[in-house]
Amino acid sequence: MSFKFPYRTWLGVAVAAAALVAATSGYAQDAKPKLDTGDTAWMLTSTALVLMMTIPGLALFYAGMVRKKNILATAMQSFAICCLVSILWMICGYSLIFDDGGATQAYIGGLGKMMFAGVTNETTNSLAGTIPEWVFIMFQMTFAIITPALITGAFAERMKFSAMMWFMALWLLLVYVPVAHWVWGGGFLGGAGVLDFAGGTVVHINAGIAGLVACIIIGRRKGFGTANLAPYNLTYSLIGASLLWVGWFGFNAGSAAASNALAGVAMVNTQIATAAAALAWMFCEWIVIKKPSLLGIISGAIGGLVAITPAAGFVNPKGALIIGIVAGIGCYIAAVHIKKALGYDDSLDVFGVHGVGGIIGAILTGVFADVAINEAAKDASVGAQIYGVGVTIVYTAIVSAIILFVINVVIGLRVTAAQEEEGLDITLHGESIQE
Repeated sequence: MSFKFPYRTWLGVAVAAAALVAATSGYAQDAKPKLDTGDTAWMLTSTALVLMMTIPGLALFYAGMVRKKNILATAMQSFAICCLVSILWMICGYSLIFDDGGATQAYIGGLGKMMFAGVTNETTNSLAGTIPEWVFIMFQMTFAIITPALITGAFAERMKFSAMMWFMALWLLLVYVPVAHWVWGGGFLGGAGVLDFAGGTVVHINAGIAGLVACIIIGRRKGFGTANLAPYNLTYSLIGASLLWVGWFGFNAGSAAASNALAGVAMVNTQIATAAAALAWMFCEWIVIKKPSLLGIISGAIGGLVAITPAAGFVNPKGALIIGIVAGIGCYIAAVHIKKALGYDDSLDVFGVHGVGGIIGAILTGVFADVAINEAAKDASVGAQIYGVGVTIVYTAIVSAIILFVINVVIGLRVTAAQEEEGLDITLHGESIQE
């Protein structure tokens, strides 16, 4: 008995097979992340917000806290650093963090993307696959800009402008770039499980420790402890702090690298922690000196922003609340009492706010990380966080000190006593604020 397979059946099988091949091919294409206009729009916005944190945010925040004769020089530092870092980022900074370094990948990236080589309108970065690489480049550039700019507050009113520029260029390449690679670029700290959502370790501990080292090496301001070194215009500082607070939503929520729920919870956490830290500092001050100050509440707010930075995309709002309270109290103690006890002149409390706030936030990320917020939290470890903090502190302190010593030998770090007395605005830049 013969069995005939109807040709219509063969045709059906062929059509089904073709459909299966097409479907499989389509799935393979879909597996590659597609550029998303919503994500791109959000990241463009976040990038602009983070750039605003440095200019005009940080420039005004710092300028308002120095004396009148140094306001323009202090603001000038933030603006000049923005320009300097932008060029260094294009030349090699981006490549050394995010390009595959081959055998040295654990410690530093490669030079394959120098001058943005190989970047096109179609390329993406594996850390943010739904946005163009151009946008990722610019977003990360704004982080590289603000980090060295933060350091300037520690040695405000006494460093040569030329020395400052040399220090920032060398520090960016020898300190910021390696640490950023270790945490975000595929280096050994990220591989060890160190969590840093938006830069608690890379940005704030890094800058805070460098600031502490710098202010100790350069020495105290003339008249420290005896003369009136009070801020000239805290209204400038209030405006600057407000711009920093708003810009920080780009800093933290933007680090989700997408317009999604993770960005939303990072934004909520940022607001809660900042408010809690501001109130905590204010109440500490109110209890101790009986008067809540504007400088105190805005300093507390910045401390809260710093502390929630590494945790923003890993913790829930309850965790953010606790982090904010602890940061407000901890930063107040460090910036006011520890600084006074040890006698170092950290002019604008870079270590007390950014260094201590970053350490608190980094460690508490390991305590409060919540898998319901971010699956990566399942690997959270206080031990890993402490390891990341320790490595960053030791490396940053040593290399920053070496850079400063070399610059001091070659061109000198500090302005003359006469220049410091007259003010850096007129002596270094030939300008002054007119009444």
